[in-house]
Amino acid sequence: MSTETPTAKPGTITLCALGPLTNIAMAFVKAPEAAGKIRELVIMGGAGFELGNVTPAAEFNMHVDPHAASIVIDSGIPITMIPLDVTHQLTTTEPRLAALRALPNRCGAAVAALLAAFERNRRPKFGPRARALHDPSVIGYLLRPDLYEGREVNVAIETQSPLTVGMTVVDWWGVTGRPVNSRFLSTVDAGGFYELLTEKLGSLP
Repeated sequence: MSTETPTAKPGTITLCALGPLTNIAMAFVKAPEAAGKIRELVIMGGAGFELGNVTPAAEFNMHVDPHAASIVIDSGIPITMIPLDVTHQLTTTEPRLAALRALPNRCGAAVAALLAAFERNRRPKFGPRARALHDPSVIGYLLRPDLYEGREVNVAIETQSPLTVGMTVVDWWGVTGRPVNSRFLSTVDAGGFYELLTEKLGSLP
């Protein structure tokens, strides 16, 4: 993301973050007016009850630059977070792979092969969750938000503790009194998501 102020009208940009939030935080620091252009920021990152995948407490995107994540999440812009709690529900089962292979184009077979290889490489560490789709869940949400459910909560990112740095601290029950700053998703209709994925891939060459 460029640190130059977008020329779009206020509240018109939907921004998708699939990795650490360093560049977005830098843009907000160098050009604070850029935040006002954003209608919604959709973040793939964090974890609620799932906790971490690179440390016992932290998800990768939050752990890489927790200070940037804290700046962005506390920026006051509308934020939707798609955490591991959701993406680990999106497992590519054999029937779902078969549906991709059955598509009458090159794309279906290619994506099925990529997903199968992805799963083989990750299975020793993550077991069945090696089949989970993470970044595509953001696009799935933008296309079909009705497939997802969540809660308006306060989210804070731990930046100090050596044990839990990068941890996504989600105030599920409103016990801290901190203001709501995110819509934190918790469930997804996995069947509907894979139907959408298969449909969209089927429209490609």
